[in-house]
Amino acid sequence: MNGLQIARTAGHALLRNKLRSFLTAIGVVIGVSAVIAMVAIGEGAKRRVEQTFEAMGTNLLIVVPGSASSRGMMGGAGTKATLTWADLAAIRKETAVRSVAPVLRAGAVIQGEDQNWTTGVVGTSPDYVVIRSWNTTRGRTFDASDVDAAAKVVVLGQTVVEHLWGTNFDPVGHSVRVRGIPFKVIGVLERKGQSPMGQDYDDTALVPSSTFETKVQAGLGGYVNGAIFVSAVAADQTGHAQSEIESLLRDRHRLVAGMDDDFSIRNLAEMAAAQQQGTAILTTLLAAIAAVSLLVGGIGIMNIMLVSVTERTREIGLRMAVGARSWDVLAQFLAEALALSLGGGLIGIGVGVVAASRLAAYFGWPFSIHPEILAITVGFSALVGVVFGLYPARKASRLDPIDALRFE
Repeated sequence: MNGLQIARTAGHALLRNKLRSFLTAIGVVIGVSAVIAMVAIGEGAKRRVEQTFEAMGTNLLIVVPGSASSRGMMGGAGTKATLTWADLAAIRKETAVRSVAPVLRAGAVIQGEDQNWTTGVVGTSPDYVVIRSWNTTRGRTFDASDVDAAAKVVVLGQTVVEHLWGTNFDPVGHSVRVRGIPFKVIGVLERKGQSPMGQDYDDTALVPSSTFETKVQAGLGGYVNGAIFVSAVAADQTGHAQSEIESLLRDRHRLVAGMDDDFSIRNLAEMAAAQQQGTAILTTLLAAIAAVSLLVGGIGIMNIMLVSVTERTREIGLRMAVGARSWDVLAQFLAEALALSLGGGLIGIGVGVVAASRLAAYFGWPFSIHPEILAITVGFSALVGVVFGLYPARKASRLDPIDALRFE
């Protein structure tokens, strides 16, 4: 018998018991769909982590000043001004980084024409939006000349605009008051969404750092009253940039060997990698658990094929008596097992993709699934069919024709 005849014979045998064949394939359907859904959910969670850290900034390092202490009580990072404007300039000039920006923060009431809104005002430089990969949807951001002139200009986030004027309003050219001082709106930032902790990135207003210190909150002279955001030249260079900045600041602050740093550097790339590693482990665990159901489906195939061999013993004996070889019988039963597992695998892929897309929409995660995962899952379901169908097929091929014909 050639391959086409074997496939046709196997198909006829399965269609004789449609309901039993379908119920047997259900186990494989459940196993494959569970694996697909779990892997897709894991990939979606991984992509969500990537998007979260992309929203915070590209290749971002955050340099935070040291901790103040009083009577042995530590105030925590950022409670003592230890970073200077000269430090910031030195980081920009003497280390291999792409962009550097101060980040000075204060809460303030912003008044529009007839509404007001309390938000976080950030005093910074033009490099801030480059580091955060934050474009404007209307107008522009401020430039170096605005910083040098301490210009009273402001760039607003979407949430602030919506609360002051409503949605789809263009405030560029209008005036607002920040702590009672008039500022001209020169731009509106694109929407960023929320941080992992639920902070609204769009509830913000950006002003030049020089303007911030003179109009919003008094500065500390030569010290940066906030943090310094640094963008490395590439994602794989954040560790090197961090080492360079640590060495530079220790040298500038005259910290000898054995002395603790009077600053700290937060590497978001390391945080993202740690979260992604945790997500990958969880995804692998869920996929492994789901794969167990696929193995259970394989056992179901073996069970039904053994029943089929018993039911069709006389048929097998008759075929062998008229010239069918043991190989022909073996190939037919293997083809039946393979058809059950492959059919169940293909249906399971459809069910799994639909389930994964619904779950991703429910949790608000990106839907992500790689074609190679689908191919691997189909291949694994076929392997299950072959492995669990081999024993019944060998049993059928080794039947003695005379005994098979006498079987009742």
